[in-house]
Amino acid sequence: MMRAQNIFIVGPMGAGKSTVGRQLAETLSYTFKDSDQEIQRRTGVDIPTIFEFEGETGFRARERQVIEELVSEERIVLATGGGVILSAENRQDLAARGVVIYLHCSPEQQYARTARDRNRPLLDTEDPLAKLRELMEEREPLYRQVADMVVSTEKRGTSSVVKEISRRLESEEI
Repeated sequence: MMRAQNIFIVGPMGAGKSTVGRQLAETLSYTFKDSDQEIQRRTGVDIPTIFEFEGETGFRARERQVIEELVSEERIVLATGGGVILSAENRQDLAARGVVIYLHCSPEQQYARTARDRNRPLLDTEDPLAKLRELMEEREPLYRQVADMVVSTEKRGTSSVVKEISRRLESEEI
Protein backbone atom coordinates (compact mmCIF):
# COMPACT_ATOMS: atom_id res chain seq x y z
CA MET A 1 0.00 0.00 0.00
CA MET A 2 1.54 3.26 -1.16
CA ARG A 3 2.40 5.80 1.57
CA ALA A 4 -0.74 4.84 3.49
CA GLN A 5 0.80 4.97 6.92
CA ASN A 6 -2.14 7.29 7.62
CA ILE A 7 -5.38 7.90 5.78
CA PHE A 8 -7.04 11.29 6.05
CA ILE A 9 -10.62 11.76 4.89
CA VAL A 10 -11.77 15.20 3.76
CA GLY A 11 -15.02 16.40 2.24
CA PRO A 12 -18.16 18.35 2.99
CA MET A 13 -20.52 17.74 5.89
CA GLY A 14 -22.82 14.85 5.15
CA ALA A 15 -20.42 13.15 2.73
CA GLY A 16 -19.94 10.23 5.14
CA LYS A 17 -16.42 10.94 6.43
CA SER A 18 -16.98 9.57 9.94
CA THR A 19 -19.09 6.60 8.88
CA VAL A 20 -16.76 5.58 6.04
CA GLY A 21 -13.68 6.33 8.15
CA ARG A 22 -14.81 4.14 11.03
CA GLN A 23 -15.53 1.18 8.72
CA LEU A 24 -12.34 1.72 6.69
CA ALA A 25 -10.25 1.73 9.88
CA GLU A 26 -11.86 -1.52 10.95
CA THR A 27 -11.21 -3.07 7.52
CA LEU A 28 -7.53 -2.03 7.57
CA SER A 29 -6.99 -2.69 11.31
CA TYR A 30 -6.11 0.99 11.81
CA THR A 31 -7.17 3.26 14.65
CA PHE A 32 -10.09 5.55 13.84
CA LYS A 33 -9.98 9.20 14.85
CA ASP A 34 -12.44 12.02 14.22
CA SER A 35 -11.08 15.56 14.57
CA ASP A 36 -14.46 17.06 15.54
CA GLN A 37 -14.97 14.40 18.22
CA GLU A 38 -11.45 15.05 19.51
CA ILE A 39 -12.18 18.79 19.77
CA GLN A 40 -15.40 18.03 21.66
CA ARG A 41 -13.60 15.60 23.97
CA ARG A 42 -10.92 18.16 24.80
CA THR A 43 -13.30 21.08 25.37
CA GLY A 44 -16.11 19.14 27.01
CA VAL A 45 -18.69 20.90 24.81
CA ASP A 46 -20.25 20.31 21.39
CA ILE A 47 -19.23 22.11 18.18
CA PRO A 48 -22.27 24.48 18.15
CA THR A 49 -21.30 25.69 21.64
CA ILE A 50 -17.75 26.40 20.50
CA PHE A 51 -19.13 28.36 17.53
CA GLU A 52 -21.50 30.25 19.83
CA PHE A 53 -18.80 31.36 22.27
CA GLU A 54 -15.66 31.52 20.12
CA GLY A 55 -17.05 31.90 16.59
CA GLU A 56 -15.73 30.06 13.58
CA THR A 57 -12.29 31.63 14.09
CA GLY A 58 -11.98 30.12 17.57
CA PHE A 59 -13.15 26.75 16.33
CA ARG A 60 -10.65 26.79 13.42
CA ALA A 61 -7.80 27.55 15.85
CA ARG A 62 -8.77 24.53 17.96
CA GLU A 63 -9.11 22.42 14.81
CA ARG A 64 -5.64 23.47 13.64
CA GLN A 65 -4.08 22.34 16.93
CA VAL A 66 -5.85 18.97 16.84
CA ILE A 67 -4.88 18.31 13.20
CA GLU A 68 -1.26 19.19 13.90
CA GLU A 69 -1.18 16.59 16.68
CA LEU A 70 -3.21 13.83 15.00
CA VAL A 71 -1.24 13.77 11.74
CA SER A 72 1.86 12.76 13.70
CA GLU A 73 0.21 9.52 14.83
CA GLU A 74 0.68 6.32 12.84
CA ARG A 75 -1.75 3.87 11.26
CA ILE A 76 -4.81 6.04 11.73
CA VAL A 77 -7.83 6.80 9.62
CA LEU A 78 -8.76 10.38 10.41
CA ALA A 79 -12.17 11.84 9.56
CA THR A 80 -11.78 15.62 9.42
CA GLY A 81 -14.31 18.42 9.67
CA GLY A 82 -15.68 19.85 6.44
CA GLY A 83 -13.74 23.10 6.75
CA VAL A 84 -10.36 21.61 7.68
CA ILE A 85 -9.03 22.39 4.20
CA LEU A 86 -9.55 26.14 4.67
CA SER A 87 -6.19 26.26 6.46
CA ALA A 88 -3.14 26.02 4.21
CA GLU A 89 -1.21 24.54 7.15
CA ASN A 90 -3.81 21.78 7.56
CA ARG A 91 -3.70 20.98 3.85
CA GLN A 92 0.09 20.81 3.96
CA ASP A 93 0.11 18.58 7.07
CA LEU A 94 -2.49 16.21 5.64
CA ALA A 95 -0.76 15.91 2.26
CA ALA A 96 2.66 15.32 3.83
CA ARG A 97 1.66 12.70 6.39
CA GLY A 98 -0.65 10.27 4.57
CA VAL A 99 -3.07 9.50 1.80
CA VAL A 100 -5.84 12.08 1.53
CA ILE A 101 -9.22 10.82 0.34
CA TYR A 102 -11.86 13.32 -0.74
CA LEU A 103 -15.37 11.97 -0.27
CA HIS A 104 -17.53 13.87 -2.71
CA CYS A 105 -21.29 14.25 -2.86
CA SER A 106 -23.65 16.92 -4.15
CA PRO A 107 -25.08 19.70 -1.96
CA GLU A 108 -28.51 18.12 -2.48
CA GLN A 109 -27.25 14.79 -1.09
CA GLN A 110 -25.58 16.64 1.80
CA TYR A 111 -28.85 18.42 2.56
CA ALA A 112 -30.79 15.14 2.57
CA ARG A 113 -28.24 13.65 5.01
CA THR A 114 -27.95 16.66 7.35
CA ALA A 115 -31.47 18.16 7.33
CA ARG A 116 -32.37 16.93 10.82
CA ASP A 117 -28.92 17.32 12.38
CA ARG A 118 -28.81 20.19 14.88
CA ASN A 119 -25.03 19.91 15.34
CA ARG A 120 -24.26 21.84 12.14
CA PRO A 121 -23.77 25.49 13.12
CA LEU A 122 -23.02 26.59 9.55
CA LEU A 123 -26.48 25.34 8.51
CA ASP A 124 -28.30 27.41 11.13
CA THR A 125 -29.63 29.65 8.38
CA GLU A 126 -32.83 30.45 6.45
CA ASP A 127 -31.74 28.42 3.40
CA PRO A 128 -29.42 25.54 4.38
CA LEU A 129 -29.29 24.14 0.83
CA ALA A 130 -28.09 27.48 -0.54
CA LYS A 131 -25.45 27.54 2.22
CA LEU A 132 -24.30 24.02 1.26
CA ARG A 133 -23.99 25.08 -2.38
CA GLU A 134 -22.00 28.17 -1.37
CA LEU A 135 -19.67 26.10 0.84
CA MET A 136 -19.13 23.56 -1.96
CA GLU A 137 -18.27 26.27 -4.46
CA GLU A 138 -15.72 27.74 -2.04
CA ARG A 139 -14.22 24.49 -0.76
CA GLU A 140 -14.29 21.98 -3.62
CA PRO A 141 -11.12 23.31 -5.31
CA LEU A 142 -9.29 22.93 -1.96
CA TYR A 143 -10.59 19.37 -1.42
CA ARG A 144 -9.40 18.42 -4.90
CA GLN A 145 -6.06 20.19 -4.44
CA VAL A 146 -5.16 18.13 -1.37
CA ALA A 147 -6.73 14.82 -2.45
CA ASP A 148 -4.76 11.78 -3.56
CA MET A 149 -8.04 10.02 -4.31
CA VAL A 150 -11.58 11.25 -5.00
CA VAL A 151 -14.45 8.89 -4.20
CA SER A 152 -18.12 9.66 -4.72
CA THR A 153 -20.53 8.79 -1.91
CA GLU A 154 -23.54 10.00 -3.91
CA LYS A 155 -26.42 7.54 -3.40
CA ARG A 156 -23.98 4.83 -2.26
CA GLY A 157 -23.83 2.68 0.83
CA THR A 158 -20.87 2.76 3.21
CA SER A 159 -19.63 -0.74 2.41
CA SER A 160 -19.50 0.03 -1.33
CA VAL A 161 -17.41 3.15 -0.69
CA VAL A 162 -15.08 1.32 1.73
CA LYS A 163 -14.58 -1.52 -0.76
CA GLU A 164 -13.66 0.94 -3.51
CA ILE A 165 -11.17 2.77 -1.28
CA SER A 166 -9.58 -0.49 -0.07
CA ARG A 167 -9.23 -1.79 -3.63
CA ARG A 168 -7.67 1.45 -4.85
CA LEU A 169 -5.26 1.60 -1.89
CA GLU A 170 -4.15 -1.99 -2.45
CA SER A 171 -3.64 -1.49 -6.18
CA GLU A 172 -1.91 1.87 -5.50
CA GLU A 173 -4.53 3.41 -7.79
CA ILE A 174 -4.25 6.78 -6.11
